[in-house]
Amino acid sequence: MILTPEVLAILILNAIFAFFGIIAFVLSVRIFLAWDLNSVSQSQYILEKQSFLTATIIKYIFVIKVPLFLFFIFTLDKISNVLTGAMCAAGVVDATVYGTYLFMLKILNIYIFAYWLVLHNEDIKHENQPYTKIKFGIFIVAFFLFISELILEGIMFSSIDIDKMVSCCGTLYSSSATSAISSIFAIDTDVLLYVFYGNFAFIILFYFLKQKYLFAISNLVFIISSIVSLIVFFGTYIYELPTHHCPFCFLQSDYYYVGYLIYALLFIGTFYGLVTGFVKNSKENIIKNYKISMLFNFLYVILLSLYPIVFYIKNGVWL
Repeated sequence: MILTPEVLAILILNAIFAFFGIIAFVLSVRIFLAWDLNSVSQSQYILEKQSFLTATIIKYIFVIKVPLFLFFIFTLDKISNVLTGAMCAAGVVDATVYGTYLFMLKILNIYIFAYWLVLHNEDIKHENQPYTKIKFGIFIVAFFLFISELILEGIMFSSIDIDKMVSCCGTLYSSSATSAISSIFAIDTDVLLYVFYGNFAFIILFYFLKQKYLFAISNLVFIISSIVSLIVFFGTYIYELPTHHCPFCFLQSDYYYVGYLIYALLFIGTFYGLVTGFVKNSKENIIKNYKISMLFNFLYVILLSLYPIVFYIKNGVWL
């Protein structure tokens, strides 16, 4: 097991999260099963007070969870310095069989918690609280994913062997790799770019047509096409190396931490795009979500597109 101050901080916070998460889970089950806003009983009054407490716990778990996710990535980068063969967080993720699943679970949980928060904010705007049972029902499901993440994180850190040689990102993210992700390098670059920019064109189209469900679906597909195109094509221009495809290295200071900006733009843009289709909002809020999604998706596309353009202007060739 590897124990650094950063890892210890994460494990301690996870224990605190688990404690408060269990309290929120128990109360959520009680509220989900017994909630009746038409009732004037003492038990309903108690449930209403407990719903406020539970929502506050869940909200603050999410508020801390987002920066903690960034701290988790920072910790992986820090750990890579003591693992033979690792050059960045990619080597640490691949150091155990749990790393990739943990990373995917963390991203899924951030989307779910963010969705819950939007639903909660919409719920408390209405006197009859129409989403109360739904939002606590969602948290009951989210709780098991959340606890699975905490357990998996502890297992991953305890499974890291500092004496074991691990693969560097150059080996993991290449066409010669044997990992599942290596199959994406078989995709023709032109096809990949057509899919990426075509996907964004559909987002623009459905934005103007105000087709919220198609807009949401386009944003869901955009998450996948964006990450794949970032690894296969755009990342090489960030590094200015045709063989460097790592999705972690540009989170480091050598590249001015631009990766944090890239992933933040993608998350905010696609999340509000999904919210547009999956949360019943007032017309004013729907328009607001449309605009936020379009703005951040547009900034994401512009930022990534500038890297190959600037490279070509400077060097007169493409990678």
